[in-house]
Amino acid sequence: MSAKALIEGFFVGPLQMRCSVVTCLSSGDTVIIDGGDEAQRLIDWINRESGDGPDESNNHHCEQQRKVIALWNTHAHFDHSGAIPPLLEEYQVDWYLHPDDNNLQSTAKLSANRWNLHVPEPAVATKIMEHGNRLECGDLSFEIRHSPGHSLGSVCLILDNCDINHAFVGDVLFAGGVGRTDIPNSGGNWPLLKQSIEEQLFTLDEETIVYPGHGPLTTIGEEKRNNPFLNDHRGMFL
Repeated sequence: MSAKALIEGFFVGPLQMRCSVVTCLSSGDTVIIDGGDEAQRLIDWINRESGDGPDESNNHHCEQQRKVIALWNTHAHFDHSGAIPPLLEEYQVDWYLHPDDNNLQSTAKLSANRWNLHVPEPAVATKIMEHGNRLECGDLSFEIRHSPGHSLGSVCLILDNCDINHAFVGDVLFAGGVGRTDIPNSGGNWPLLKQSIEEQLFTLDEETIVYPGHGPLTTIGEEKRNNPFLNDHRGMFL
């Protein structure tokens, strides 16, 4: 039997980054993917369903008491990781990040300052994301796919034991777009990003729902067919 998930999206901070809160409906176990900003908003909703709730939801409801078991990050740009310190203080759980983004994380405060924004002193990841490994949240199971090109340590997290697959891709792929490769000190590389999308994402079922770090949801099939940055290769995937 397929696992069931409550997936809630919060567009947080001045850059409107999507933070995904994913809950296993059978256990109440919850993970926060890309806790970038508005930590108190996330805490109030997860703990008490109070305050300004999610901007998106797949319309399930969890009858269990929710318990945050981990923080996961697709990459370490400050808009995705800026609220990790207060979330760690609240939940006292492990924070997972690919080690190739450790250096990027160490510069999060400096990077935010360039935008005239403030984030806390950077946290240090306590657990390592490794390509091909799996992460569990109650009955939910996610595959880690290392997908560099936007940053050295970008990963996509594929929830693949529900009725339909869900891909949390950070800034690797957007609806009709792709991640930037020109952000300083991030390891951006367009040929590498393109390869990551083709090998790590376009090999997924076309019905897979894609949760980008910014902007609307999309599907793998939609991006294969219509993404203007990638459609010169679309014949490979039809």
